Amino acid sequence: MKLREIAERINADLEGDGEIEIRGVAGVREAEPGELTFAAQPRYAAALAETRASAALVPSDWTRPAPCALLRVERPESAFARIAELFAPPPARPALGVHPTAVVAPDARLGADVRIGPHCVIESGAEIGDRSVLFAQVYVGRKTRIGPDALIYPQVVIRERIRIGARVILHGGVVLGADGFGYTADALGVRTKIPQNGTVVLGDDVEIGANSCVDRARFGRTLIGNGVKIDNLVQIAHNCVIGDHAVIVAQAGIAGSVAVGARATLAGQVGVAGHLTIGEGATIGAQAGVTKDVPPGAFYLGGPAEPAAEFAKTHALVRRLGEYRQRLADLEKRLARLESGA
Repeated sequence: MKLREIAERINADLEGDGEIEIRGVAGVREAEPGELTFAAQPRYAAALAETRASAALVPSDWTRPAPCALLRVERPESAFARIAELFAPPPARPALGVHPTAVVAPDARLGADVRIGPHCVIESGAEIGDRSVLFAQVYVGRKTRIGPDALIYPQVVIRERIRIGARVILHGGVVLGADGFGYTADALGVRTKIPQNGTVVLGDDVEIGANSCVDRARFGRTLIGNGVKIDNLVQIAHNCVIGDHAVIVAQAGIAGSVAVGARATLAGQVGVAGHLTIGEGATIGAQAGVTKDVPPGAFYLGGPAEPAAEFAKTHALVRRLGEYRQRLADLEKRLARLESGA
């Protein structure tokens, strides 16, 4: 595409030659002539100054030097994502209709223009929404409902009585509706399984990464709100409620009956103890261990997690423990000399 055509599509201010041919997008350090890159923050200024790209997306107020044409926009990351879509190859999908090796119960309901790939299993009473795509070996349990325009990648398991909204994306190995981890123990520590009779409900525009699991509720529902984005290898236990547009990053684990507020962010490897509340818009830093409720809008770090300002103070003191230990040893020596009269 011509650079001016791209500028028109994203409503950008063009600075440079609009007739440049752009054939793709790339990172600022990897880009070659004919490609478009972006620099959203000043820390990329040095890399942009040396880029080989033919054009770059930058914030509207960018003042650093660049050896290429510029597209100025308010939000470069969002604009770059839209441009990347223009150059993305069409996704490979199963053929329209039902593959002959798929097993579909006679009373399952398939919407218009669905694509059901090889060796899928769709159980009795299940419903698949219009234009939804199931890649190979997807399992859909009894009476599960999947909304329109779903994209479900190979070897996803969706157990019985699950409810999934519109435009949901489930990556390979996702399991929805496995039993929650619930047992009773007798005096000898022998554990007996508690029936997990609830369900899982996913809102619209949810995306769940590879090999992540959302357990069914013990009773009621485990709820994933609209627009929630869940990374790979995440565990969400029974009866959790994840608010709209929350983000949960890889290897996070959330124990049972936790409520995560709308637009909250849990970074990588965060652990959350059961029956807690994380407020709306809160951010939990990587590897933090949450053991008590987190207020809305707060930023917590560490294990056990605490407000970031308190964590910074504590961490600074810990880093100086060696110094303090040496000073204490010197003081003890001086005290010993004074007491001995030396």
